[in-house]
Amino acid sequence: MLGTDMRIRILLADDHKIVRDGLRTLLEQQPDMEVVAEAEDGAAAVKLVQELSPDVVIMDIAMPEMNGIEATRRIRTQDSDVKVIGLSMYSDKRFTAEMLKAGAASYLQKDCAFEQLARTVRAVVGSDDAKQ
Repeated sequence: MLGTDMRIRILLADDHKIVRDGLRTLLEQQPDMEVVAEAEDGAAAVKLVQELSPDVVIMDIAMPEMNGIEATRRIRTQDSDVKVIGLSMYSDKRFTAEMLKAGAASYLQKDCAFEQLARTVRAVVGSDDAKQ
């Protein structure tokens, strides 16, 4: 549970820079959120989690080097406090199931509304603002 003066620290992991840029812009407009780093592949995401210990990782599934499912598995094995939210264009239930099995706290499709993503970020960290 975060204190009232603490911001949710977020790592964005997606191989498309334009997606990361868009998410960063939207997330940083939230007074209770900050993007602390970006990763262009799963291996970089795992390394950045070790270095920065963010509260939340917003993780794409299909990335080079290491996919989001394997990266999620490694992150959750290394640091069980870090919450992972899968965010992907894939609607196939197998991908959803694999992300959740790997330890993701939630899974959203990229066509969701930003408000849904913001609520999910707050919910997975137990923020009092999650009900907004």
